[in-house]
Amino acid sequence: MPVRGIRGATTATGNDAGAIVEATEELLRELVLLNHLDVEEIPFAYFTTTPDLDAEFPALAARALGWVDAPLLCGHDMAVPQPNPRAVSRCIRVLILYNTPRPQTAMRFVYLRGAEAIRADLESSRT
Repeated sequence: MPVRGIRGATTATGNDAGAIVEATEELLRELVLLNHLDVEEIPFAYFTTTPDLDAEFPALAARALGWVDAPLLCGHDMAVPQPNPRAVSRCIRVLILYNTPRPQTAMRFVYLRGAEAIRADLESSRT
């Protein structure tokens, strides 16, 4: 079965465990809903945060949502300075690998809160 990539990003309201987990849970719930994901078909997810978020691992949110069998990994994004439009503060990003016969073009990416600037930049690259 083919493996597809699904991207998403959001921002946390602050550098504390509750804010990081809450923002990540919201993002993951939206990705699951929008893409009709079966958690059993997620072979891997990679989370990153900007260097200004270090109070908790975003993968904790996935575990709380029942993602207990998928390998999860967390890391930090590159510290790219603003005014780069992709340099969003307090940003949590995820790349989910998903087993599905659906084409890559059917995968829907989600950008919430302040991370919507990343989507706008991505869309401008496509046109």
